[in-house]
Amino acid sequence: MAVTNVIFRCLLLLAVLVSPLAQADAMDDILKRGTLRVGIAEFVPWAMPAKNGGYVGHDVDLGNKIAKDMDVRAEFKVYEWKDIIPALEAGEVDMIAGGIVITPQRALRITFTQPVALSGAGMATNTHMTRDVENLEELNDPDIVIATVTDTFSEGVARSIFDKAEIHSHSNKDDAEKEILEGRAHAYISSLPAVQFLVVSNSDAIDLPLSEPIVGWAEALAVQKGEQELLNFLNAWITAHEADRWLDATREYWFESRDWTQEVKR
Repeated sequence: MAVTNVIFRCLLLLAVLVSPLAQADAMDDILKRGTLRVGIAEFVPWAMPAKNGGYVGHDVDLGNKIAKDMDVRAEFKVYEWKDIIPALEAGEVDMIAGGIVITPQRALRITFTQPVALSGAGMATNTHMTRDVENLEELNDPDIVIATVTDTFSEGVARSIFDKAEIHSHSNKDDAEKEILEGRAHAYISSLPAVQFLVVSNSDAIDLPLSEPIVGWAEALAVQKGEQELLNFLNAWITAHEADRWLDATREYWFESRDWTQEVKR
């Protein structure tokens, strides 16, 4: 038994000594490779197909700026939202760009940086289908259909607040938006900026019953479990660009203006 204990303690010591080297692997690989692989998903205005090819959006700007400050090139990989965390876990990307909501459940699988922004879930409603609805409580009904996107925080909001309604969860935002625009859903729940933009673009068919978020949240960048060196860099990057207001200015451009619409593929 004594020999077994000695072996066990030696293995523990070896794990402690080796773990810092393992944690530096992602950062070392990025610098040696010369590219930062960034996972993004199509949501307005986080990441959108660009008129001249590639993608534009808040998360694209973050990825490019982080890569530039590392002196490497950003390589963007686009996923449906339900696949983006598994892609990070599988090592297909080095990080998920800003826009991923911090939750305890996700923190069991991935590691979040400190927050890069505060946002929340918003709702768009089909004007014709909800013309007789006077308050949100009336939308929590078995006859009401609410569209959302699978595995997003907004889906959780929809299912918890509107637990009596029929929730249609889609693998991508295009299908969810199409359902409300075509009058097959009474409402659509997504991030507040996304539904605001959808309403502005389709004001003849849908409206925005609330200007404030239904539920607030914090957004962050995310890396694989155990990648402490990369996490340290990203937290330092966030701190530096909060101080010089680059993060604020970038968010104001994408979330408070519409100057970027000419960059987006229609």
